[in-house]
Amino acid sequence: MPIRTPAEVTDSYIEACVPKATSPAWRLFVLAVLAGVLVSLGAVASSAAAFGAGDAGVQRLVTGAVFPIGLIMIVMLGAELFTGNALMVTAALSHEITWGRLLRNWGIVYVGNFAGAVLLACLMAFFGQLELGGGNLAVYTAKVAAAKCQLPWANAFVLGIFCNLMVCIAIYLGNTAHDTAGKILGVFFPIFGFVIASFEHCVANMYFIPAGIFANMVPKYAAAIAEAGINTAVLDFPTFIQANLIPVTLGNIVGGVAVGLVMYAAHSRKRG
Repeated sequence: MPIRTPAEVTDSYIEACVPKATSPAWRLFVLAVLAGVLVSLGAVASSAAAFGAGDAGVQRLVTGAVFPIGLIMIVMLGAELFTGNALMVTAALSHEITWGRLLRNWGIVYVGNFAGAVLLACLMAFFGQLELGGGNLAVYTAKVAAAKCQLPWANAFVLGIFCNLMVCIAIYLGNTAHDTAGKILGVFFPIFGFVIASFEHCVANMYFIPAGIFANMVPKYAAAIAEAGINTAVLDFPTFIQANLIPVTLGNIVGGVAVGLVMYAAHSRKRG
């Protein structure tokens, strides 16, 4: 079966935004929590696969190969992911939904993604998953979190833009396919690419950084983290939010909206 054209994908996505925008708040929130958990499970699996690889390039390659399972599960299960929902701007431009409904969706979904990701980070840190490698996974997790929190604000913002360019392109590519295998392949490669490039994804960071913060709260892990020379001064929630989450979120919005605007202007037949 031929793939869907860019115009077909753009217009079908606009139509799909109507139920996303009008869905009851409780349903949006539940699906958003689910998405936060699923992205985080991809992060958990990728960290567990990569922490033992000594070379940074190999770690990125392994992480990139495993992390996409999170978005694949989200796409196949119809969960609500904030970064992907940046594309809903196309439905607002075409007057299929109101701007108020768009912002309502973004707000509920963002909070739900945060709740799901932080919950999973807490469970992984305090109930033994980071014990892999005799606690070396906990050290690796804290190292990743500290590095993200020490990015210059402008760097985090720009890396967030390019991350969500690729995430939203992944969603478009997945929607060109009619079958499960095609959807998986369409989603996989852009996500694989953004992880290798070390771009910044706000929902993934809702797991990665809190997991490092929580790891540092476990006395056994904290000693090993300090011994590894990791800057634990940045491992707290105020620093996480101010230094990483805010700029990355803003960058993700810009990147996702940019993809939506280009696709709407170039391909949509649903003009508002």
